[in-house]
Amino acid sequence: MTKREEYMHLIKRSREFYETAVMQMEKGFYGLAAFSLEQALQLFLKAKILEKGMDYPRIHSIRRLLELLSEIVEHQHSRTIRNLVNKYSLELASLEDAYIVSRYIPREFRKEEVLKLKKIVDEVMEAVSQITN
Repeated sequence: MTKREEYMHLIKRSREFYETAVMQMEKGFYGLAAFSLEQALQLFLKAKILEKGMDYPRIHSIRRLLELLSEIVEHQHSRTIRNLVNKYSLELASLEDAYIVSRYIPREFRKEEVLKLKKIVDEVMEAVSQITN
């Protein structure tokens, strides 16, 4: 698979996880929706790192992926990404938790929580898209 094909695959999967999250929210499956939002953002960030010419690390930390992306974009955009990480540190940590707890730990997500996580995922994806395009 070429880098371009891998990039396209990651973007497609990211979109699919995002759309799945929306459907899960409509059904009231908030824990699964939080997991799907995490997957959507994680795959999106890995695609953007790949698009910038760097292989993405095999990690699951959204904050670390954002920090890595901030290191490889132009300096003026680096600050924007770091500001997002600082502004949404708790929410991004909650998304990261969704990756783990959806499988192993009984933790319920409330509708309001997931709506807030979706809003942040939207904002981060929009900002990163503007920076990397």
